[in-house]
Amino acid sequence: MNYYELVFTLISAEDFHQDLLINELAGIGFDTFEETDLGFKAYIKSVDFDKEQIDQALKAYHEMFTFNYEINLIPQKNWNEVWESNFSPIELKDQIYIRATFHEPKPHFPYEIVIDPKMAFGTGHHQTTVLMLEWLLETELKDKTVLDMGCGTGILAILASKLGAKSVDAIDYDELSYDSALENAVLNDIQNLTAICGSKEVIPSKTYDIILANINRNILLDQIERYAIALKVGGELFMSGFYQEPDLEIIVDEARKHDLKFISHKELNNWVSAKFIK
Repeated sequence: MNYYELVFTLISAEDFHQDLLINELAGIGFDTFEETDLGFKAYIKSVDFDKEQIDQALKAYHEMFTFNYEINLIPQKNWNEVWESNFSPIELKDQIYIRATFHEPKPHFPYEIVIDPKMAFGTGHHQTTVLMLEWLLETELKDKTVLDMGCGTGILAILASKLGAKSVDAIDYDELSYDSALENAVLNDIQNLTAICGSKEVIPSKTYDIILANINRNILLDQIERYAIALKVGGELFMSGFYQEPDLEIIVDEARKHDLKFISHKELNNWVSAKFIK
């Protein structure tokens, strides 16, 4: 699948202005972002690209600050080369080491995760993935059943398994992400991970101890009710992919409607991950 790359240049803007643009773009289907010296790059599947929709979504921000963007079509074969050239290992809290297949291992880390960096989102570099990984390190996973929504490369599902989860279902609507999760499970010798291609409609008819959902605000708002149905009483729900303001309050209000109690949240560069209990 081809992607469109939008290269944004921010001319007279504050740091938080970039966050506003990224949040708006995530809400209309952009799934990967990369910071640059002059702004950032945003990526969207070619089948989802709609310039008129993009311009409409960004219209109000032109009155707040000055920015522009250029559009590039990125064939998949070139995109994979970009990932490989830019992907660097990640170390988190002396506990997790995330590397690609072409990096040297570091066996002294308790949890090493090997990711084949294709176009699928979720290599551990994005702030929301880091926040979700931190939640998992703090959560009792032994013998728990886990659902990972918007699994991307499968990185959260893989860590959940390594932390002792009894079973992990990993769901993503993107076929490349589905394939990537399966391949990365094999790379990490994970045998209790089931990957499913689809969205909330393919969530199995059973309940889970823990649900992970690192997507974006609009999709989370659409799917929270389904998460509540799939979560056991006393189960934990972790969501990320949204901002402190105004998103967190909106997410908390929607979760409350479905008997999901807000416990606390983590924040990194204005990105937020929140914990709920049913």
